Amino acid sequence: MTNPNIAIIPARGGSKRLPGKNIRILGDLPLLAHSIRYAQASSRIQRVIVTTDDPAIAAIASDYGAEVIQRPHELSGDEAPTVSALQHVLAQLTEWPEAVVVLQPTNPLRPVGLLDEALDYFEQHNVSGLFTVSPNPHKLGRIQAQRFVPFNYHFGQRSQDMEPLFYENGLLYVCKPSLITQGAVMDETCYPLVVTHPYAAVDIDTEADFAYATFCLNYYQTKHKSNHP
Repeated sequence: MTNPNIAIIPARGGSKRLPGKNIRILGDLPLLAHSIRYAQASSRIQRVIVTTDDPAIAAIASDYGAEVIQRPHELSGDEAPTVSALQHVLAQLTEWPEAVVVLQPTNPLRPVGLLDEALDYFEQHNVSGLFTVSPNPHKLGRIQAQRFVPFNYHFGQRSQDMEPLFYENGLLYVCKPSLITQGAVMDETCYPLVVTHPYAAVDIDTEADFAYATFCLNYYQTKHKSNHP
């Protein structure tokens, strides 16, 4: 029998731009619960673990059936990297997982089949890790000496002829635990899984982000109930 796949949801308290965001209600669930439910819906995830320093977050995580690992204060500050919290979780486990899926609560909306698609690729290609990316539609450039210097196009070029660029959207990460012990969740060897669903643009850090997430949730739930694509 292979070792289990686990999902880790890092959810610290103390957000300055949007206080209490991880426990705010989005739709009919606390923000954190969307990621918990998403992981629980997959038969390929055997454990769902929330790492947090916040009692209110811990209580909600427990209410929705996740395991809670108390994050030490020194790993909970604004500048503490997420990977340090993941390393702390792994150190508490008695059974080494086959794969670690990292779900950020600030990316609460994910396409239904995305997790299985990611695990399929991870298992079949034996990569060290995988993360989700989305196409960048914008004409980007740098400002140098008070001049705009195009980066991925030239002036007058049609958008459809631009060099294709992608951004890390944060929807999910899958990696071997050995990568985390080395101090990373992803590196240059990890596979970029392309996601074009509009949910990829939802990343909550501000009040405006939360309002946009609410709109997307309501809009796509309505389409689903109406059996529209």
